[in-house]
Amino acid sequence: MKKSFLLIAVTLLIFSCKKEKSKTENIEPSLIRGEFILIDGAAVIMGKDFIYGVVINDITQELAKKVEPLQREEYDMVPVVIKGVVKPNDTNGVEKWKEIVEIKEIIGVSAPTSELPTKINSAETEESANDSLEQKEN
Repeated sequence: MKKSFLLIAVTLLIFSCKKEKSKTENIEPSLIRGEFILIDGAAVIMGKDFIYGVVINDITQELAKKVEPLQREEYDMVPVVIKGVVKPNDTNGVEKWKEIVEIKEIIGVSAPTSELPTKINSAETEESANDSLEQKEN
């Protein structure tokens, strides 16, 4: 009787110590289409009805390298299609996003299709630009 009780106790102990999988491991990545940008260590993906902060990892860095040649200027967002896991942002750090996405796979990257916004210079900027031109001419 003592042997069977000991065997049951050891079996329960072994199964109760089994490592649980985290909740994010069980979630299937979803297809996300949006525009991506990575600036100064912060990444964002924005779609028609969402905006997510992006977890910076090796895949995010790889995506940034693919996007960089397609950017027409430093702050140009580039259309991407990725598979990622969207989760609530439970960090209390600098990031203010309600939800963040962890990129699991890069599906595609394409060149931006819209025209760049028109830049409007202030009067001070125009004056300093004119002064610089005049100095170069002299």
